Amino acid sequence: MKKIGVLTGGGDCPGLNATIRAVVRKGIIDYRYKMYGILEGWKGLIDGNIKELDMNSTAGILYRGGTIIGTSRTNPFGKDNKGDPERILENIKKLDLHAIVSIGGEDTQGAAFKLSEMGVNVVGIPKTIDNDLPGTDYTFGFDTAVNIATEAIDRLHTTAESHNRVMVVEVMGRHTGWIAMFAGIAGGADIILIPEKPVDMDEVYETIRKRHKRGRNFSIVVVSEGIKLPVKDNEESGFVLQSTKKDAYGHVMLGGIGSVLAKMIEERTGFETRCTVLGHTQRGGTPTAFDRVLSTRFGIAAMELIHKGESGKIVVLRGNKIISIELKEVMGHYKTVDDYWYDLTKVFSV
Repeated sequence: MKKIGVLTGGGDCPGLNATIRAVVRKGIIDYRYKMYGILEGWKGLIDGNIKELDMNSTAGILYRGGTIIGTSRTNPFGKDNKGDPERILENIKKLDLHAIVSIGGEDTQGAAFKLSEMGVNVVGIPKTIDNDLPGTDYTFGFDTAVNIATEAIDRLHTTAESHNRVMVVEVMGRHTGWIAMFAGIAGGADIILIPEKPVDMDEVYETIRKRHKRGRNFSIVVVSEGIKLPVKDNEESGFVLQSTKKDAYGHVMLGGIGSVLAKMIEERTGFETRCTVLGHTQRGGTPTAFDRVLSTRFGIAAMELIHKGESGKIVVLRGNKIISIELKEVMGHYKTVDDYWYDLTKVFSV
C-alpha cells in the first residue's frame, strides 16, 4: 500500500483544509493509499514529523479556515539550512513516502521543484491569497480574501460619507495588486494603488479635490501594502515596513503604507483622513463557496496525477478546466495586474 504525504507551506489561507480533505478522500477511496499529513510544511519533512490522515480526521473540515496539519515558512534550500535537502530525502526514504502533495505559493513550489529535480515524486497545488502565481487563472484563498476586503470597504463607505472623510484601506499584496484591484472595483473605491504602477501622489490629491468640488465629500482609497513610496525612516527599496527582519525566503514584513498615505493626504488636501489596515483578517476564517470548490478540484486533480505516476507538475485553473503544467513554469516570476484592469479603474476615479 503506497504512502502519500501532503503538506501546506507558507502563509495560511481559507481553503487549505478543503484541499487536504479532497486529497485524502481521493487517495483513500479511489486508490487505497495510506495518507499522511506532513506537519508544519517543509519543516515536517526535515524533522520527519508526520501523522496519518483518514476519513475521520478529515471529516468536518471543508468549511474551516487554517490548516489541520500546520504550516511554516521553512525554506529547506535557504543559505542557513545546509543539509536540509539531504535530511528530507533521508526521511522520505525512512518514512517510505511514495509521493508528496505540496500545497503553497511561489516559495513553497520553488522548494518542491528543486526536490523534484533531486528525484522526489511531488505534485503542486497553487495556494496564495495574493493570486500572483503564474500559470493559473486563480489560486484558492484569493476569492475569500477579496470578499473580506470588499465587505470592509462597503462598511467604510457609510462612515466615510457620514463624516465627510477620506478613508484609506490597506490590503495585502507584496508583489502584486490583485486583492486591491478586485476588492477596490467590487467595493466602489475611488482610487486604487497597486505595486505594478508607480504612485503619483499629486494625481491622488487632485482626484480627491475634484470629488469634493463636485459635491462628493468623501473618498475611498484602496492601497496594496507592496506599493513603494519615498520614506525617510524604516525604509527598504521604498517599501513601508513593519520590520526589517527577513523570513526564510528573504522577505521583509510589509505594512503601514496606509497610515503614511493617510497622513500625506490630510496634510496636502486638508480633508480629514483615516486609515484601516485589514491585515491577517484577509487570510482567516471560512472559505467562500468558490474557494471550497476550487480547492476540492485541485486536490482531486493532484491525486490523479500522482496515481498516473506523473511528477514535477502543478495543477492549475485555465478558464473552467483544471489542467497540469510543469512546476518550472511557475518559478522565478509573478503574475502581475495588467493594464486592462488598471485602465478599468480609471473610469471610476473621477
